[in-house]
Amino acid sequence: MSLRRPAAFAALRHRDFARFAVGRFCATLAWQMLSVAVGWQVYEFTRDPLALGLIGLAQFLPFLALVLPAGQIADRTDRRLLLVLAYGIEACCIAALFVLTLAGLEIVWPIFVAMVFFGAGRAFWMPAGQAMTPNLVPPEDFSAAVALNSALFEIAVVVGPALGGLLFLAGADVVYGAVLLLMIVVVGSMLSIRPVKAVSDGEPFRFRDALEGLRFVWRRKPVLGAISLDLFAVLLGGATALLPVYASDVLHVGPAGLGLLRTAPGVGAAVTAALLAVSPLQQHVGRWMFFGTGVFAVATVVFGVSTTFWLSLVALVALGAGDMVSVYIRHILVQLETPDAIRGRVSAVNSMFIGASNELGEFRAGVSARLFGLVPAVVWGGVACIGVVFAAAALFPTLRRLDRFPSPNRG
Repeated sequence: MSLRRPAAFAALRHRDFARFAVGRFCATLAWQMLSVAVGWQVYEFTRDPLALGLIGLAQFLPFLALVLPAGQIADRTDRRLLLVLAYGIEACCIAALFVLTLAGLEIVWPIFVAMVFFGAGRAFWMPAGQAMTPNLVPPEDFSAAVALNSALFEIAVVVGPALGGLLFLAGADVVYGAVLLLMIVVVGSMLSIRPVKAVSDGEPFRFRDALEGLRFVWRRKPVLGAISLDLFAVLLGGATALLPVYASDVLHVGPAGLGLLRTAPGVGAAVTAALLAVSPLQQHVGRWMFFGTGVFAVATVVFGVSTTFWLSLVALVALGAGDMVSVYIRHILVQLETPDAIRGRVSAVNSMFIGASNELGEFRAGVSARLFGLVPAVVWGGVACIGVVFAAAALFPTLRRLDRFPSPNRG
């Protein structure tokens, strides 16, 4: 039996989910503000697009090493406490950047060290946060919770970069100080939630069980197809790491313009998420996922060739809208297919794919821009993303033909 059509914001009736959603919103807002400050600061110090790619690599390597064990831990301990510890580590890193910037920071290696710790923290909070959402709402409100989380995420993506760009005009230390205050709110919000522990599968702790998430995803072809499509599309087509170069050298709009460029994908995604919260997808979900990824790819090509600020903004809005459709479908599909006893490990695999597509995609973009030039790196990345859509449609026919979401797995 499929889920009933939920009312928008129905999940907010549940106290712990509401506090969790507020905390996630503040964390995302902090991350978006931080990305503007770090990206602009690093490019100011180095004038090298490869350095922007190294920001992503610095986060991805510790994330890759830790995310599968983190998923196993999320299935064995209090998921809420894991979030508190991970966000607390990130708050300490932000405090260090704040102090160093006040002291007159003019070198980039402390920023890269901080990014390493951010990657480690993300390895723990990402699978724990994804796995925790189904524990905070009943099944009939789950798709509403996903849509609301997505909408709040995209609102933060809209507001955060613009706010970060404006605050950066007063100095990077002002941005870091504001981000630190937000992270204190995040830790407090997570502490106020009741303990959340997974439904135990009764098995003792074994290190090899950390791979159970990979085995589960491999057996579920629609899930494998959904996360693989997202991985390769964003890995090849992602261009956000290069936005400081576009803002500085192509569009000539400065840090405030960079904030607007980073905001634009969030505008498209936020509008789409709001529409999905009011009217969730009920049919042809597989086709919608491929369509959304296709829009993302074409918009990337348009952005790559644009030299006009308004056209670049429009392309980024369309890019965000297409990506939101894909993210919404993938997240619901992964969580509904997964038993709670291994949801942390499966979420870790999903997080690993997302991390590879985002952070490793940033590194790929920086290397490509250094080797082939800025515009070719973005345009050919978008073209490759179009190829990924067609290839995935051929390789995963079960995903392409998927009509409705599955019933929730309560195992």
